Amino acid sequence: MAKTVLEFEKPIIELEKKIEEMRRYAESLDIADEIKTLEEKVNLLRKSVYADLTRWQKVQLARHPERPYTLDYISMMTTDFIELHGDRSFRDDKAVVGGFAMLENEPVMIIGQQKGRDTKSNVYRNFGMMNPEGYRKALRLMKLAAKFKRPVINLLDTPGAFPGLEAEERGQAEAIARNLFEMSHLPTPIVVCIIGEGASGGALGLGIGDRILMMENTWYSVISPESCSSILWRSWNYKEQAAEALKLTAPDLLAQGIIDRIVPEPLGGAHRNPPQAAEILKGILLEEIKKLKKIKTDKLIEKRIEKFSKMGEFEE
Repeated sequence: MAKTVLEFEKPIIELEKKIEEMRRYAESLDIADEIKTLEEKVNLLRKSVYADLTRWQKVQLARHPERPYTLDYISMMTTDFIELHGDRSFRDDKAVVGGFAMLENEPVMIIGQQKGRDTKSNVYRNFGMMNPEGYRKALRLMKLAAKFKRPVINLLDTPGAFPGLEAEERGQAEAIARNLFEMSHLPTPIVVCIIGEGASGGALGLGIGDRILMMENTWYSVISPESCSSILWRSWNYKEQAAEALKLTAPDLLAQGIIDRIVPEPLGGAHRNPPQAAEILKGILLEEIKKLKKIKTDKLIEKRIEKFSKMGEFEE
């Protein structure tokens, strides 16, 4: 059971605790019917709560501290993972991890942004915020994948690219722009999946692909609701209104043609059942890669460029 409880989850958690307490006395007391009734009530409550989440509540679920991160998915979905380090220019960025792995019988290059679970690991991972060397490291790995004709899987989960002075000195904007250019015509299939937060250019620097997937309770936007609120209203107090206006959830982006597919999560979010979430994602990744491998490289690149060129078109 999750240790961190969000406000809208409290009624569900309270009922689950009651069921656990009743089960302790189930052997000495005849309360099986009461337990069954309460379990049915919890299931109905779960379905009603999670079927009607606001955009801000989905942002909260995407940031849940017990939600699976990139290394969790790698360990649950793949075998024979060999992590590769460094950008061969400056240093190894710990905010991004990547390497060769086997996705069942499919050899792949898997890359993703990595957050920490506590203060020490978050500092080590720079809170999942990549520096320029992180984008250059990722690009090096993607080019290596193309060399050995292996599909690329990019898992996005970041509050944004690192905004520090040293990142700007080392060419943050150029590194992200270079990735956009190189990924647009990388001669191997690329599948991108937002597994948590997909914030701004920090996510987009790994976000060009043939298929863009988005897990059910995640968000993907040019700006976070808090930052949007602080710009428009000069206060963070309007973050819920900002989230609604930004239309940053998976159904919103699917309707706009920004993403191609929504990856379902276990009821209550990926943090409630990480192995099941990983199994669902793994099946969809294998399915998408199988389809992409049938397309000739020239046609693949052509369709990829066409896909992103169409974004932003509208009629008045």
